[in-house]
Amino acid sequence: MDTVENLNAALKEFAIERDWEQFQSPKNLSMALIVEAAELVEHFQWLTEEQSYTLSKEKHQEVGYEMADILLYLIRLSERLEVDLIAAAKEKIEINEKRYPADKVRGSTKKYSDYSEVEDSGC
Repeated sequence: MDTVENLNAALKEFAIERDWEQFQSPKNLSMALIVEAAELVEHFQWLTEEQSYTLSKEKHQEVGYEMADILLYLIRLSERLEVDLIAAAKEKIEINEKRYPADKVRGSTKKYSDYSEVEDSGC
């Protein structure tokens, strides 16, 4: 299963075999996605920046599983809403390239709207 399409097909078959599609509405899937994201964050709560890079082997695997859960819910949600995730991601990268020109934002964490305010004020 090395493509989004293959993962999507496997997830859909998994849900159909269990008669779970009836429960997998966009609302429910988006809520489940947030729960899984919270479970991922929980693994990093109270760690220092450095510790977040040096997880134990067991913790690293647990984090990987949480990330997988997020990916799987996101793929399932995209199927239910007929969103091409790859196309949407490519479009979003293009949008962000325009919002955050490298020569203006390098090394900064400001939001794109903060840059337009600076430009508009003549600074």
